[in-house]
Amino acid sequence: MKRIIADRTAKIDASGIRKVFALGASLEDPVNFSIGQPDFDVPEELKEEAIRAIQAGQNSYSQTAGDTVLNRRIAERVGEEYGWDDPSVLVVSGVSGGLLLAFMALVDPGDEVIIPDPYFVMYKHLVNLLGGKCVFVDSYPDFELPVQRIAEAITDKTKMIILNSPCNPTGKVYSAQQVQAMAEIAREKDVLVMTDEIYERFCYDGECPSIAKYYEKSLVMQGFSKSHAMTGWRLGYVAAHGCLRDVIEEMTKIQQYTFVCAPTPFQQAALAALDYDVGDLVDSYRKKRDLLYEGLRDKFELVKPGGAFYAFIKAPDNFGATQFVEKAIAANVLIIPGSVFSEKDTHFRISYATSDEKIRQGVEILCNLA
Repeated sequence: MKRIIADRTAKIDASGIRKVFALGASLEDPVNFSIGQPDFDVPEELKEEAIRAIQAGQNSYSQTAGDTVLNRRIAERVGEEYGWDDPSVLVVSGVSGGLLLAFMALVDPGDEVIIPDPYFVMYKHLVNLLGGKCVFVDSYPDFELPVQRIAEAITDKTKMIILNSPCNPTGKVYSAQQVQAMAEIAREKDVLVMTDEIYERFCYDGECPSIAKYYEKSLVMQGFSKSHAMTGWRLGYVAAHGCLRDVIEEMTKIQQYTFVCAPTPFQQAALAALDYDVGDLVDSYRKKRDLLYEGLRDKFELVKPGGAFYAFIKAPDNFGATQFVEKAIAANVLIIPGSVFSEKDTHFRISYATSDEKIRQGVEILCNLA
């Protein structure tokens, strides 16, 4: 039979996270540590903004780059935060949409993309889909930014370096010293840095420094999905200094033929979200982080997460990581094998975006298994 499926599809796998998430639908009241989705709902006043926009008839296409007022507000905020004059902004269908557009605009077959390991799952698969080459740089066991190893990995084929802080899956927040050192190397080598900051509001022990403050050739990815629980609304943005204006222009052009624009009524809600204080929500997640960490630290080897809502935990020595995950799922606790996020299979990921009661229940079960 003649093959009709494109060869490129063989370069990616089905999402391991989604597989476990789907499994959860078949279990009775599981402890679901699998999916990276806030357990709170979109704040009511932001829902009302979206409803108002829908009822007011703001349901047509927006400009490809985003609603003019929203685009300007984001540009003002980004300019103040990073000291950029007249930054370029593209409103996208979630940071995931922004990642796809950026990779499509930047990565040619054979280009090398440097990615600290562990990493967010999309990076690897999108680079592979486009014929690029992932260059993974080990950050085990402490998951700090491996600045020197990244420097040694840069070649003439390096197209970009990807940073993700706070990090999914480790919860690591890179220090100002680390990102400044990375900026110096990137500037010396003239390499673009893509910085995925979707969890930038979730920093628990101090500031969450962005490399964009220190390096102009930084492509910044931020959004509303995690901070405002708008995961299903698909809304994010990409920002860049004027020196990368051509990158934003190419991404915008590709958006014309793919997403067309981000969902229009939700862009109106995003205007209100820019001024919405999520401090109380972040405080509640700091407590969840502490509840999980204190509950597991005596039985497991883990680095205390500084942000996001994940912990990346070493499997007990008497188990393989995948074997431990299987035992946990059999005990009604959904966790994700570390091999989904890494070239190694030694750890597992927990998302503690769930109720305190479920965290306590899950911690008890995992400690008993260990």
